Amino acid sequence: MSTLKNHVQLIGNVGQEPTITNLESGRKVARFSLATNEHYKNNKGEKVQATEWHTIVAWGKTAEIIEKYAVKGKEIGISGKLKSRSYEDKDGLKRYVTEVEADEILLLGTRNGNNSAG
Repeated sequence: MSTLKNHVQLIGNVGQEPTITNLESGRKVARFSLATNEHYKNNKGEKVQATEWHTIVAWGKTAEIIEKYAVKGKEIGISGKLKSRSYEDKDGLKRYVTEVEADEILLLGTRNGNNSAG
């Protein structure tokens, strides 16, 4: 049960081209937004779609897979955990961020209308 304490699974669409950073250590980090959609009926019985945006961060081999295959609009599944951090912005204000640190990625859907992964 310890793996359930901080575990996130999301399926959605890549919001923009991932940003890939090559660190001095040789390790890669990928950052991108992921849109997830929820459909429900409101009080009037009308269908409504709500979109949530998530910031995804991935390291190492997972970042390499994202760099190769996770293009804008691509449907993917990710598994990972929530991470919170803070930083000081250019105006000296402390900002807080919660991100999903992905440790697994599943490529779904199609790219450019075919089933190839790349």
